[in-house]
Amino acid sequence: MEKIPAKLIIETAVNSLLPSWWEVEVTVAAALFVIAAYWYFTVGDRGKSSGGFITSCCNDDILEETDKIDQLKSDAQAKLGYLIKVGLQAAKNLNAANLNGTSDPYAIVTCGSEKRFSSMVPGSRNPMWGEEFDFSVDELPAKINITIYDWDIIRKSAVLGSVTVSVDSEGETAAVWHSLDGPSGSVCLHLKTIPIKLSRALNGYAGANARRRISAEKQGPTMVHQKPGPLQNIFDLPADEVVEHSYSCALERSFLYHGRMFVSAWHLCFHSNIFSKQMKVRFVLIKDQNTLSGAWLVICKVIIPLEDIDEIRKSQHAAINPAITIILRLGAGGVGVPPLGSSDGRVRYKFASFWNRNHAFKILQRCVTNFRAMLDAEKKAVALSALRAHSTNSSSSRANRKQPKVVEESLPKIDKFQPFVKEEALVSVYNDVFPCTAEQFFNLLLSDDSNYINEYRSARKDSNVVIGQLHAADEYDGLVRELTFRSLCKSPMCPPDTAMTEWQHVVQSPDKTLLVLETVQQAHDVPFGSYFEVHCRWRVETTSNSSSTIDIRAGAHFKKWCVMQSKIKSGAVDEYKKEVLLMIEKATSYITVRMNSDEADTAPTPASQENA
Repeated sequence: MEKIPAKLIIETAVNSLLPSWWEVEVTVAAALFVIAAYWYFTVGDRGKSSGGFITSCCNDDILEETDKIDQLKSDAQAKLGYLIKVGLQAAKNLNAANLNGTSDPYAIVTCGSEKRFSSMVPGSRNPMWGEEFDFSVDELPAKINITIYDWDIIRKSAVLGSVTVSVDSEGETAAVWHSLDGPSGSVCLHLKTIPIKLSRALNGYAGANARRRISAEKQGPTMVHQKPGPLQNIFDLPADEVVEHSYSCALERSFLYHGRMFVSAWHLCFHSNIFSKQMKVRFVLIKDQNTLSGAWLVICKVIIPLEDIDEIRKSQHAAINPAITIILRLGAGGVGVPPLGSSDGRVRYKFASFWNRNHAFKILQRCVTNFRAMLDAEKKAVALSALRAHSTNSSSSRANRKQPKVVEESLPKIDKFQPFVKEEALVSVYNDVFPCTAEQFFNLLLSDDSNYINEYRSARKDSNVVIGQLHAADEYDGLVRELTFRSLCKSPMCPPDTAMTEWQHVVQSPDKTLLVLETVQQAHDVPFGSYFEVHCRWRVETTSNSSSTIDIRAGAHFKKWCVMQSKIKSGAVDEYKKEVLLMIEKATSYITVRMNSDEADTAPTPASQENA
């Protein structure tokens, strides 16, 4: 047997274990392709979407906020409007739409751009509703349209008739039967119109949306950093709403619509896709029917503002299936598929087939409680802003006096006076020694005779500076005044300059050794400017005849929630820290010049010394 050389064995082993050059090239090319594909579909898309989207959002937000320069004042000063209560009592002699000679009627009540769904009464040509719907209008006359449909799960809902009623004046009418324009039938309505003070905060069903946007026509995309979620893709809700909780469940109708419930900070939404049904139905204030190629599909969507929820109850479906019943407040009406009726006139939705009904029930109750707390906080913030603006403008007669004396009382009494700034929003930004006493700080920098504010605003290149006079206010201890000016904006998110309003509050202790200056700034033209205020507190305490300690705390207080809240908070504090350094520098030089000028005026001249 011939012996194989060792060199040949080694070469064969190496060739079999190591890849060939062609295999190396293929492997490297495949790896590069995978890396390029991963970068393109992840990093590349993120960079393109964030860059272009944020730029467009900034521009649209600036345009939107420009229309809201006076939103703070308009929120505080409600305008006169009318609340129309439409009582849908009953209908009679409706057209028979079903094969058995009956109908399943429900009504859609429309006033302007607002719509309400009544409950559906199965198998009746003479339905009894007894439900009430509230609409807010700016002026009269107003048109109320009532359209009655026949609910049909197979075909498109058929119109049984409609009528339009004009509300020309305030007052209450008796229950009146109005003939429908259909083949037969009439509807009984009870109308009541009362004057109210409208605000942008709440306006019926649109309140949950109008509370954060002026109108649907003027709204633009909100600046966010996350991709659109199911609330945007399915329900067309604003981009700043995110899903906080999600549950698999079913909506009770003639049969259970299995789908998914989404809960955000403002809405409770339900979406269902049911195959094997020979139609497509979409319920979001309107109902339509379209044909799909190849298959048929039922799509059911319900949008319930948390503001309209009056009560959440545990219930049962078919005696064995734990369910949750959501009852809307009287006058809210349905906002999706026709809801279930109640004996007290309130409409309700029943959801069943939860994986854990008790857990979902607690979460829904907590969401409604948190929403009401947020709404109350916004109302208090608006009321506080209105009170602050009123106190600075209501005492013009007192403001025209000569230099007022500082109220010689201690710090503000919480049980008697309103707080001027929010303590929980403040963080420390500056603490140091200042070369003057607390009394000199007020006389040289804050009094009406001082020119320090004009010099400081001029150094910042602010324009249109208008400084009100210090005057006493019944709501706050000490003295208050209002400043307005236009300030330059350095942020790329903002316009070149913005209108600013600043309210100042000054309190001195009886011995003039302690001074507290509180300020609240409101920007009008910047994105989300109407959502927050910059609160600040200066505490100056005398330590010697020529010095004092100064402690400055500042922060952003939000009157409304927004998606950029954490970003705005940190940015406001950082920007105010820079502004404080400039204020301290200008104040130190201003006080030094004034003191030197006063010493020169009081120093004896050589001629006076000779005469002496």
